[in-house]
Amino acid sequence: MLIGELARRSGVSARMLRHYEALGLVRPRGRTGSGYREYGADDVRRVFHIESLRSLGLSLREVGRALDDPDFAPARLVEELARRTRERIAAETELLTRLDRLRAAGPADWDDVLRGAALLRALGAWNADDRQRAALAAEGGPVPAEALADAVLREPDPYVAGALRWALARTDGSALAPLARGLDSPAAEVRERAARSLAALPADADADADTGVTALLRRALGHADAEVRDHAALALGARGHTEAVPALVAMVVAGRHDVDAADALSRLAGEGGGVGDRVVGLLAEGLEPGGAGAAARRRITQALADIPGDAATRLLLALTRDEDRGVAVSAAYGAGRRGE
Repeated sequence: MLIGELARRSGVSARMLRHYEALGLVRPRGRTGSGYREYGADDVRRVFHIESLRSLGLSLREVGRALDDPDFAPARLVEELARRTRERIAAETELLTRLDRLRAAGPADWDDVLRGAALLRALGAWNADDRQRAALAAEGGPVPAEALADAVLREPDPYVAGALRWALARTDGSALAPLARGLDSPAAEVRERAARSLAALPADADADADTGVTALLRRALGHADAEVRDHAALALGARGHTEAVPALVAMVVAGRHDVDAADALSRLAGEGGGVGDRVVGLLAEGLEPGGAGAAARRRITQALADIPGDAATRLLLALTRDEDRGVAVSAAYGAGRRGE
């Protein structure tokens, strides 16, 4: 058959067939008496093989090796093609996400589009200084809160993360969904970043709402991860929510963020309503035999010194007789400040 017939049977243009021949992928069996290329049924099958391999993403050079090299390892090539495809999909997915975020930001003109695209690109830059500058420039700019939340969840540099939390706190609150997902991440560092970012967001106007920052902090208060619980407890305590008291006391006893936890307990106890007595009761439980060691008793004593009320004074006086001198001295100092 001539090249026109081969093109008709294979669905490949005569021009492309000549290109394949120039590369050595297709070789006519000979020529007619008039000098035209002549092909056979095997050539039709070979063209089909070439097109099938190209459809998998192989270059023409790789197609030639696959068809002609007897030592060619197809499994290795398929694995490489799968890797390339995953990378391409990841790149396309990232581009789609970036476009969706630009669209969500509602750019008013091309300047907004270009600025938003530059900031989104800079948030993923290799250099930490570039990421920090982008975070600081994002306030009030064409970068939606969701993009900032995703950036802070993957940010390892503490200074950049701080800038991102600062920018995030100045958005419209639409970052809650990605932060909520971050709390349930299998990676501990992502959960901690989500909790810190959530704690940095401004309080809700309606603290009793079932959705919003406070509701998410309350959910985090029961999280299995101690770091998540601690950040939620500190944020809720700073906002006057007494349900954080048990978690804050546990932080003092365990020595996790204990100074900040003691400050939060002092503020909550000062609001009255029996909160101070509740705090003292929970701290006293940490002093029970077989419970806290000397270091934990010192922390409890130091926390008690700033808790108002008679219950705290009585417990401090009892601790002046503690077997650990450090505990006894701290208790005596705390009681002395109360005039005892």
